[in-house]
Amino acid sequence: MAEKRTINRRKFLGTAAGTVAGVLTLGSSVPASARAGKKEEKAGALITRTLGRTGYKVPVVSMGVMNADNPELVRRAYEAGIRHFDTAYGYQRGRNEEMVGRVLVEELKVRDKVVIATKINIRPPQRSLPAEEIREMHRKMIDESLRRLQTDYVDILYSHDVSDPAWLKNPALVDSLLEIKEKKKARFIGFSTHQNMNEVIKTAMEMKIYDVILTTLNYSLFDYTEYLETLKTAAAQGIGLVAMKTQCQQAWYRESVPAEMRRFYEGPVIHSALLKWVVRHEFIATAVPGFTTFEQLYTDMPVASSLDYTEEEKKFLEDRLVRTQMAAVCRACGQCQPTCPKGVDIPNLLRAHMYAGSYGNLYQARETLDSLEAARSVQACSDCAVCAARCVRGVNIARRLDELKTLLA
Repeated sequence: MAEKRTINRRKFLGTAAGTVAGVLTLGSSVPASARAGKKEEKAGALITRTLGRTGYKVPVVSMGVMNADNPELVRRAYEAGIRHFDTAYGYQRGRNEEMVGRVLVEELKVRDKVVIATKINIRPPQRSLPAEEIREMHRKMIDESLRRLQTDYVDILYSHDVSDPAWLKNPALVDSLLEIKEKKKARFIGFSTHQNMNEVIKTAMEMKIYDVILTTLNYSLFDYTEYLETLKTAAAQGIGLVAMKTQCQQAWYRESVPAEMRRFYEGPVIHSALLKWVVRHEFIATAVPGFTTFEQLYTDMPVASSLDYTEEEKKFLEDRLVRTQMAAVCRACGQCQPTCPKGVDIPNLLRAHMYAGSYGNLYQARETLDSLEAARSVQACSDCAVCAARCVRGVNIARRLDELKTLLA
């Protein structure tokens, strides 16, 4: 199967280059079907959808740049047809934004042909600061991001890592984002959410000021019907939905895999199948898988041309063992919290473990840990001889926390 799916680079890029002309458009009047995230006409071989009320039409596969540190990979992604690039103020201590700006703006000079999204993370301890201090932090951070990106504006500015609806409604946050939008430093505003997504997105729908939401969606959520319905409703209201964490890059779903199943986990089938499952939901405008190698780009990009499952992909997704393992991936639902006598922030600790152990991104793992108060971080686990925390879905929390301590010692 791997040999059949191997892509010739010259043929791949030549085909892609001829199919992306005119993909990115911006219009003030967007049809209802587009606002709902439904499939748009294909630009050549690439399936495109409109990103809600923004009017941007982009391929269903975009690039999450977070873990990438090779400028050539960003260049190759653009050549392959990707037109939406997602970064953040804090990724790689600012170097990630610098790389995006250098490649897309300075070298390729395609600023008007791409959608650039970045994020500002006001950490939980800072969210209780006086309103003017929060507003000033936003002003300084957006200006720094624009300098790094070598642009006068970003297409989308997110408030990063929102799990509490109260922060979403915080007047200082709302005023900051609206001010940035009014000054045309961001065309559209939104937020990213990894935890408590369902409640946070419901709050956003009530507020009616957020244009785009970057949210977790992957096959581990296949039976979370309430969340899927919430996403569908949000898209119908004109909110552009971008999916992240699409391919469940967490180590424990690969554990104890029988020999006959290993080909799924060692080859490209798992990646294309999981990505297709996400973008086959028509309320999702685009997904931002985190490419770190050319092989990953060449495996994922063909999904933008066809969402039809191959027979092996169907077999993988329908396999009972796969579904069982995927169901045990952390959903950041928070139901483990009451089982921890120390009250540590288990969902965010497991997210830090994912960044370090599965993505190999120690910077982002450290950034996640630094956002937590010491009493709620992994330091609080040091006095526990036996971890009492339990997951309702079977995630081995104790093992993850032990590995996290080792990885970041």
